[in-house]
Amino acid sequence: MASSIANLFRLARAGFVFAQYGVRLVPKGHKVPLLLRIGQAATWPVRVMTWPFRAGEPREQRISAALTKLGPSYITLGQFMATRADVIGQETAEDLRHLQDQLKPFPMAAARRAVEDSLGGRLEDHFTSFGPPIAAASIAQVHKATIATENGEREVAVKILRPGVERRFRHDLDSFYFAARLIEWLHPPSRRLRPVAVVDTLKRTTELEMDLRLEAAAISEMADNIADDGELDGGKFRVPSVDWRRTAKRMMTLEWIDGIPISDRAALDAAGHDLEALGLTVIRSFLRHAMRDGFFHADMHQGNLFVDASGAIVAVDFGIMGRLGRMERRYLAEILNGLITRDYMQAAQVHFDAGYVPPHHPVAVFAQAMRAIGEPIHGRTADEISMADLLGQLFAYTDVFDMQTRPELIMLQKSMVIVEGVARSLDPNINMWTAAEPVARDWVENNYGVAGRLKDAGEGANVIGRLISEAPRLIAEAERAGHSLAQMADTGLRLDDETIRRIAVNERQEGLWGRVALWIIAIAATVLATVTLIGPQ
Repeated sequence: MASSIANLFRLARAGFVFAQYGVRLVPKGHKVPLLLRIGQAATWPVRVMTWPFRAGEPREQRISAALTKLGPSYITLGQFMATRADVIGQETAEDLRHLQDQLKPFPMAAARRAVEDSLGGRLEDHFTSFGPPIAAASIAQVHKATIATENGEREVAVKILRPGVERRFRHDLDSFYFAARLIEWLHPPSRRLRPVAVVDTLKRTTELEMDLRLEAAAISEMADNIADDGELDGGKFRVPSVDWRRTAKRMMTLEWIDGIPISDRAALDAAGHDLEALGLTVIRSFLRHAMRDGFFHADMHQGNLFVDASGAIVAVDFGIMGRLGRMERRYLAEILNGLITRDYMQAAQVHFDAGYVPPHHPVAVFAQAMRAIGEPIHGRTADEISMADLLGQLFAYTDVFDMQTRPELIMLQKSMVIVEGVARSLDPNINMWTAAEPVARDWVENNYGVAGRLKDAGEGANVIGRLISEAPRLIAEAERAGHSLAQMADTGLRLDDETIRRIAVNERQEGLWGRVALWIIAIAATVLATVTLIGPQ
């Protein structure tokens, strides 16, 4: 009860801030539930009062300003929802791309305390120098420091979590869950988008981001994946090394990267780097990580990429990572192949084989939708075709064909948009299909050739082996279950007096709390009706 009231107050505060900035949270074109339409009619005085706030700032910057004012967890929510145009609408997703994760740094005293609590002793026991923060974001900030080595000193980057950030996220996530459940209750059509599952994914993402040991492990995993790549296709891609001795849950120490930001074309050109080759390396590295390894950097924007003196691209900030299972990778390869070769029936059939489209839809009708996506790309030059846009159009049909949201594929498409943007900023004429061809060819050879068949056979043998080893236990459990069922058939299902008494008590309690819950939902619906639809109509 108390937590529900607290959630209502937090949501009401968020709604008021959104109202101040004239943010509309219900995507245009979506049907508004009756209760919220009634609330909309009652909010005209608030909309009039907030007009001055809306008038002074461009529409595309209002939601970013509102989220920044609401704090770290809302900034993270905004970054996450920027990948979910299927939930919030394309216009709002585009607006969220203006969201900059830059906050005021926390004091050096707090940073010192975090280091000493994590590593023990004094800060000076671990670092020979420790500078002020050079970057501050919603979850953590980064300091430049030096450590003693056998050959002198070495520069490192130290990432430290914000004080109290875990508690703040925990409270706000409770509110997000509360709002998601209300949305599913008030608006049944939204259940297909699984708002609660969206918050589940956000929760898992933030839990990973707030344990810096896990980010360090992600860096280490990618380093292992690319260890033998060298200069594949003429380009180099690497990640910083991790200093595990100076890494803990709330702090992480990495190799300091001396490089040119990949956004600085003039500096790259002056240093003699080949911009076209860098563009190819960006796109091919990303595709190789996604398609070959099933593990990719999901936030590879320009601010997270540097070019070192050797010409290698170095990625930083591994807080958000994406994973694709082998079935998802095969699905994507076959979809893209079907679209490129104009075999739309095959592209459609893959969706049904993977279980992405419910069987009550005809394959031929879905193939027609695939044709609507594929035909416009034919007859156009390759540099005009965006793989990210192609995937985006594909996912746009999820509503029409009752497809369940696939968060891992949405994250891939969002990451593809970012990576394509980086590659085109380096080489505006880059041919995305030519860039992808070596990676796709290797993937097909490894998965459809002899090596792929042997791999499938090996995986099948492992599954059979596990089933054989588990067989005695499964047989014993089946015998026990059969015996219990037979006993119930002979004597009936019996409950003792104590069990019956407890059921009665529980039903009385659930009836009371069920009525309380209905009142809470009714109050929450009124609050949401007041704050959710505020904004330009």
